[in-house]
Amino acid sequence: MEINHKIKDQITGFIAANSLVLIVMAITKYFLPPFGGGNVIIFSEFVILPFLMGIVSAWCWRKINISTRKQSAWTIYNTVIAIVLSFLVLKEGMICLVIVSPLLFAFILLGTYAGKAMFKRNNQTLNASVFVMLFGIFIADSLSVHRYENKVADTITVNAPPTEVWKYVVAYKRIEKKSDFWLFRMGMPSPVQSTAEGYYLGAKRKCIFSNGYVFDEKIVTYDENKDLTFDITNQPRDPEIMGHIDILRGQFLLKDNGNGTTRLTGNSWYRLYVFPVWYYDIWAESVTRNVHLRVMEHIKELAEAK
Repeated sequence: MEINHKIKDQITGFIAANSLVLIVMAITKYFLPPFGGGNVIIFSEFVILPFLMGIVSAWCWRKINISTRKQSAWTIYNTVIAIVLSFLVLKEGMICLVIVSPLLFAFILLGTYAGKAMFKRNNQTLNASVFVMLFGIFIADSLSVHRYENKVADTITVNAPPTEVWKYVVAYKRIEKKSDFWLFRMGMPSPVQSTAEGYYLGAKRKCIFSNGYVFDEKIVTYDENKDLTFDITNQPRDPEIMGHIDILRGQFLLKDNGNGTTRLTGNSWYRLYVFPVWYYDIWAESVTRNVHLRVMEHIKELAEAK
């Protein structure tokens, strides 16, 4: 009988924690105006809510004497349930869920530790104060303006003069080589080809990614053999990037090293819609950098072959 009560409390902890998050997410998405502007996913949704999930689970498990190891294992189950529900209910992409899972696990686990300590002391004033504080942070974060833009730059040396490199900067033939970047190998779209309607200022350009995704671009700076800058005019509505990041502008800079080689620099500007920045910008920079290097290494190979 005691074992049945433990299993019941354990399952209740999973259900209560995930139900709380689904209810809050539904309220913020369907019944309240957008927080932070546009489709921003705020800091609190990835930090405060998982922390609350842990506290709620700890309350349901307060009568169970669980070890630290078992508590961590149950937190993994809680995280997996949250990820599956996000996939089924919120329609998040699998790669996005892989990226967010460490953050969810960390704060759900911290919440369970905090909850275990709170309910062990059974101090109602302390418990109420913690919930009020978390609710206050959630409201303050929800009403704040969220805007973050960043630039990523990468540089390689090409053993060819700028006149040769330039031929493949504006447009390049299809990349056949498989990427070594693990997210690309998992299925995240990667660049495979670039086309342009002409080599002149204002020309339309397309950056084609795997799975057929296309970024429409317009050349805004055309300084032959030196600077190609293009604005992104339209981007695919892929579930992995839609509402999470917008690529704003791209650029290739060529510098003659004076010894038959060229310094090729790739720059990209983007805007993030997911917070906290200290976590998600690490991923955004990594993906952007691997896009740069995949394209620039291909340009290098083509130019040096000549």
